[in-house]
Amino acid sequence: MRPEPLSRLLETVQQQTVLPDEILIIDGSIDDATELRLRESEIQNLHYYNVPPQYRGLTKQRNYGINRVDASMDIVAFLDDDTILTINYFKHLKQAFLELPDAAGIGGIAVNENRWQKKTATHYPKNYYFELDGYVVKESSRNVLRNKLGIASNELPGKMPQFSHGRTFSYPLTGKNYPVDLLVGMSMAFRKHVVDHIRFSKYFEGYGLYEDADFAIRALQFGQNYLATNVQLEHHHDASGRPNQYHYGKMVVRNGWYVWRVKYPDPSLKNKAKWWLITLLLALVRLVNVVTTKKRSEAGQEFAGRIVGCFSLIFNAPKAL
Repeated sequence: MRPEPLSRLLETVQQQTVLPDEILIIDGSIDDATELRLRESEIQNLHYYNVPPQYRGLTKQRNYGINRVDASMDIVAFLDDDTILTINYFKHLKQAFLELPDAAGIGGIAVNENRWQKKTATHYPKNYYFELDGYVVKESSRNVLRNKLGIASNELPGKMPQFSHGRTFSYPLTGKNYPVDLLVGMSMAFRKHVVDHIRFSKYFEGYGLYEDADFAIRALQFGQNYLATNVQLEHHHDASGRPNQYHYGKMVVRNGWYVWRVKYPDPSLKNKAKWWLITLLLALVRLVNVVTTKKRSEAGQEFAGRIVGCFSLIFNAPKAL
């Protein structure tokens, strides 16, 4: 249901210095606007599928697409339709897989959302900044709070600590490839043998928040995941087709718990306590946002969803599939 963003993405795919061998469009639209737009396209190697109702939804559509990837492919790359690629996106992605023979999956970076800056001072206030490889990024208010309380992640970005709540910002644009646990669905790719052996979990059917994290964690059984900072694109967040803030808040808690237990099925009592403490703290932050932000209704709805999600875990925790 987003023909305009998809058309912009496909324009940047056509301009690539290295073209993909095939392009699969897995369309869950209930109208024909996207199909009509693509009929006018002359893009080579493009295969369009308007999926039946029973296959609609991000998780189902990704699995539907995987089942239709040509057997000769070596790499299967996933892109969200609200992204725009830099001209060497696929060139650098292919090069990263060649340079990293142990890679199971590789993700890219949204340069328009990247907040890292080169260091210009010798000292930055403790708890307020995170430093790496000559770059610095300002911590969010919730991370500052966690830093001060001593419950922040002790891992680099993209790595999941044993209490799950990791650093969510990306990496600086250094040209390096950084080992990670988690990849973001807007820009991730896996070797063909990985998607031949695992699928996106049925637990996330529907909107599927964190289905990318779940898949990336399970892909680690086939090798290491990396974030390749030369694999660059822009992400222009499109709000259509997303859940309201109440359902989002509930999914943040329940789906976050599920992904945590996929990575760490039997966490220690200490790590369980930290997970709950941080989860409740983040819910309270959204409650405070009712007063401190202009989007009061959204903040209140998300707080309610997070609290309901917490109670639901006590009485009906998700079961790993």
